[in-house]
Amino acid sequence: MTTLQERIGAQPPERLAGIRRGVEKEGLRVLPNGALALTPHPEPLGSALTHPLITTDFSESQMELITGAHQSVQATLDELTEVHQFAYRALARQPGGGEMLWVSSMPCGLPTDETIPIARYGSSNIGRAKSVYRMGLGHRYGRRMQTISGIHYNWSLPGVSSEQYFGLIRNFRRHAFVLLYLFGASPALCPCFVAGRAHSLQPLGDGRNAFYLPHATSLRMGRLGYQSDAQASLAVSYNGLQGYADSLHAALTQPYAAYEAVGVLNPGGEYNQLGTSLLQIENEFYGTIRPKRTVRTGERPLHALRERGVEYVEVRLMDLDPFEPVGITAQTMRLLDVFLLHCLLSDSPPDTPDEIAELQHNQHLTAERGREPGLQLMRGGRGVSLADWGAELLADCAPLAAALDAAQHTDAHAQALRAAQAAFAAPGQTPSARVLAELAQQHDNDFTAFALSRSAATRDHLLGLPWSVTQQDHHARLAEQSAAEQKALEAADTLAFEPWRQQYMAVEQLG
Repeated sequence: MTTLQERIGAQPPERLAGIRRGVEKEGLRVLPNGALALTPHPEPLGSALTHPLITTDFSESQMELITGAHQSVQATLDELTEVHQFAYRALARQPGGGEMLWVSSMPCGLPTDETIPIARYGSSNIGRAKSVYRMGLGHRYGRRMQTISGIHYNWSLPGVSSEQYFGLIRNFRRHAFVLLYLFGASPALCPCFVAGRAHSLQPLGDGRNAFYLPHATSLRMGRLGYQSDAQASLAVSYNGLQGYADSLHAALTQPYAAYEAVGVLNPGGEYNQLGTSLLQIENEFYGTIRPKRTVRTGERPLHALRERGVEYVEVRLMDLDPFEPVGITAQTMRLLDVFLLHCLLSDSPPDTPDEIAELQHNQHLTAERGREPGLQLMRGGRGVSLADWGAELLADCAPLAAALDAAQHTDAHAQALRAAQAAFAAPGQTPSARVLAELAQQHDNDFTAFALSRSAATRDHLLGLPWSVTQQDHHARLAEQSAAEQKALEAADTLAFEPWRQQYMAVEQLG
């Protein structure tokens, strides 16, 4: 049995230099008063269906900005910044002007649930399916929950097998509390988000303008965020590709009574959802991390995974950092690289139902009370200090940071690790603590005022960066090409939508 140190030493520098990472960053379009913008996805940005870098998530008002996969952290950040610059220029030309991207993970001022606009992707079958899927999410979980935004970090290393990726995933789930503590940035929210809902939040100030939990790190990842009672019944195993695929297959094919009651069609013949099983499609499964494989045209993600194995992992628990122009920093990415490498190379015993329940408990505790002095998590049935466990894990990461630095001729990973260790020693340095401090000191505990101020500063910063004719032309061409591709897809459809839907949702498509 080799030790972690030996496994680190066995990594060739060229392999460590071959890490590829990409970012998907969501954000709501908002008006100058902090209300959700109800305008369509801006036309100058091209087609949300076919654009490789700019799309929408759940809502027509929720933009998603995407990078390619890069071998350099700086290249990833540069592309993300450039896509933001183009998007902000398009927003500035919106009718009436003044639209911004909301910098907080927890949403802005929202209209009534049924008037939050669902994303639209045109008249092709695949475009209609994307909208119907989102309609189903609205029926199942409510539209408010779907407006929560975050950052997904896609990560791969050359020569990693599917089983090794599942080992990484198991360790990631065990140790995810470290990232929630370090990078959670949603300790407070707008009262509109919990209007009419039972919750355990406290009023911030007089409670008219914000609710919070005093030691919360990420309400987005707590019980008020992306959670589902229906999905809580899913006993998904991460002990290998076969077990994971079988768990997902069952959720995609077994009828679920509450969703059968909603039905595929409403009485007027319009679509409520794509199907009535526990999950409509694979993307509906919530998790802090997912195994992923690039899909071919018309292919189901589960089929791609079963057929060709895991290609990369998608980290899904990162909040938007409201203090950073594009929601994430190069230093944060480097810490993620170190952390994910630690998850990959450390021993990763199989998970058990008891451990899975413990991990859910730890996630909720860290999300809602992560900065509470003396907070205890559960490890192997026993209480352990969050601060001690986190410090222990980060200390174990030091040789990995050194190996990455040696491979890339830098000291940036060691710096990122030192900053993380300092935050464990001083909780006031974490983004969640900084959000609450700025809310109190500069915005009279008004969540909307805080997020609007930060959103405006972000817009001004990005619009003030150098922007060349070459950059503008490149992104304008991408937008034009995407619009043409959408039209071509619409023209190429030969099936009516209903037979197409039945074919796409058929069990055989899952492999």
